[in-house]
Amino acid sequence: MAGYDLEKMLVVGVASSALFDLSAADAVFKKDGEDRYREYQEEHIAEPLKPGVAFAFIQRLLSLNDLSEDGHPLVEVIVLSRNDPETGLRVMRSIAHHGLGISRAIFMQGRSPYAYMGALNMSLFLSQNERDVRVALEMGFAAGQVVGTPAADSNGSDLRIAFDFDGVLADDSSERVMQSDGLPAFHAHETEHLEEPLPEGRLSEFLRGVNRIQDIEERRSAAEASYNRRVHVAIVTARNAPSHERVIRTLQSWGVRVNDAFFLGGIEKAKVLRVLKPHIFFDDQLKHLQEAADEVPSVHVPFGVINEAKDT
Repeated sequence: MAGYDLEKMLVVGVASSALFDLSAADAVFKKDGEDRYREYQEEHIAEPLKPGVAFAFIQRLLSLNDLSEDGHPLVEVIVLSRNDPETGLRVMRSIAHHGLGISRAIFMQGRSPYAYMGALNMSLFLSQNERDVRVALEMGFAAGQVVGTPAADSNGSDLRIAFDFDGVLADDSSERVMQSDGLPAFHAHETEHLEEPLPEGRLSEFLRGVNRIQDIEERRSAAEASYNRRVHVAIVTARNAPSHERVIRTLQSWGVRVNDAFFLGGIEKAKVLRVLKPHIFFDDQLKHLQEAADEVPSVHVPFGVINEAKDT
């Protein structure tokens, strides 16, 4: 019997802390310890957990499986949890209650399972645990810490994803120029290296997987004039002219694409994000996420020179 093949799927790992609001249970753990925490989870096992920051993103991502052209899933989401199997029962019951198409999980008591990302072909891991996220990034995986609030809109089938560019989709080599030499030098550097694609960052492979689903939508749209594309991808970056062109040339060289690009040049990202209303926004600078944290479910990718400076 052949195994369940993840190689052609977009695979995302999500910690229970990113998928659900575990604040009440966490408060019990911090106040009274692990034994009381286990009792609390058992006492409330029939009480479904409320949606967390990544819930709407995961829900809508899984809904794209109905676009499959051959009956095989396009998206697989696997729970990666520090809970032990017993306390994880409430998480799995909550998944069933909310009708999420998640049936696979790894529960490792007190330890993070991010080391299994490679074995499971994951292109993204979301968690509320900053330490786990940082170590996963150091290991070369794509990971982010959820911040902000769950998406407000519960209806609809579209999925809006927004990315910062440097330190998220691309590496931080240009950002290092910015931090060391300032904005004029940054623009001069990007103009000089216009035709030189930037190296891929941690989340480029995730975007590539999203693009594969968008390819299916393109074919569907060509066959059905009334079909409305459900997946929308945007870049929201502090870059502006003349450094904008290298972004576009780099994406072309990677063979990936986005639907929209916002080159804001110092304009507060929150102003745009509140209009765009992404179901998830990825940025390597926490300050950009905090500005819109009251409305936008976001992910901090603590990668690169900006986050190295934070540690020192």
